[in-house]
Amino acid sequence: MIAIQAKDVNDRVTRTQEDYAIRLERVVAWMGDRLDDSVDLASMANVACMSPFHFHRIYHAMQGETAAGTVRRLRLHRAAVELIAGEHPVQRIARRAGYRSQQAFTRAFKAGYGVPPGQYRAAFVPIPTPTEIDIQIETAAYDATIREISPVRVMTLAHRGDYQTIPITFQRLSTIAAGQGIYGPRTRVFAIYYDDPSFTPRDELRSKACISVPDAWTPAGDLQFDEIRGGRYVVTLHVGPYAELRRRYTWLYGTWLPRSGEEAADAPSIEEYLNDARIVPPTELRTEIWVPLR
Repeated sequence: MIAIQAKDVNDRVTRTQEDYAIRLERVVAWMGDRLDDSVDLASMANVACMSPFHFHRIYHAMQGETAAGTVRRLRLHRAAVELIAGEHPVQRIARRAGYRSQQAFTRAFKAGYGVPPGQYRAAFVPIPTPTEIDIQIETAAYDATIREISPVRVMTLAHRGDYQTIPITFQRLSTIAAGQGIYGPRTRVFAIYYDDPSFTPRDELRSKACISVPDAWTPAGDLQFDEIRGGRYVVTLHVGPYAELRRRYTWLYGTWLPRSGEEAADAPSIEEYLNDARIVPPTELRTEIWVPLR
């Protein structure tokens, strides 16, 4: 009888956890479509069909940050991307990130990215064609190794469009995984990128947000099973904001590969995220880039 009661309790807990995950995943998708709008706690709670107090506690417990923290992090990531692109004035980027004054935006951006927005943008002014000295400096700053990678079983959530907007898809994936009880300290987090953003139209880019899964896991709903291929990869570690990853790719394909005598395989590149953007500031994010080799 005690064993039956314990099983009933566990089943109820599992069902409740899955129900919360479904509601929160709905909220994440909703907020991702409204980063330009005023996204308040009451509205998010309404989407989740919870009271604001209950929603706030559940979201923080399952996501590891507050809902407001998620919105702020995603907006600042987008702001960093826009600063690098250099297409809009800082004041406009600040307003789009939800800040009423450029001063408030500057304080928030510096707290996460280590420098004010203007200085951050200046570091990404287009670089002239490198001289031999420039190449030597860049090569000394970056490092890469060839590694034999074992296959990894992953659950995936497809992402279509700008690679820089995949954090929303990751937020949805982690919510679903938490509801299924398979997101833990040993979970590995990856992305698979299928297209070259240099010539593929932005809205046609294909990628997948991924986390490692146990052997017994089976897909359901929007989730799919995939396997990160094993084999030889060139691997480089990037420390810093995700918005800056493209510069490392440019170095890998434009400098490292031609000098190495290696040839890239006709297979997607992989990123493994070694720490959690919800916990560490953007300047401390650690990302491994894997480029498959023939």
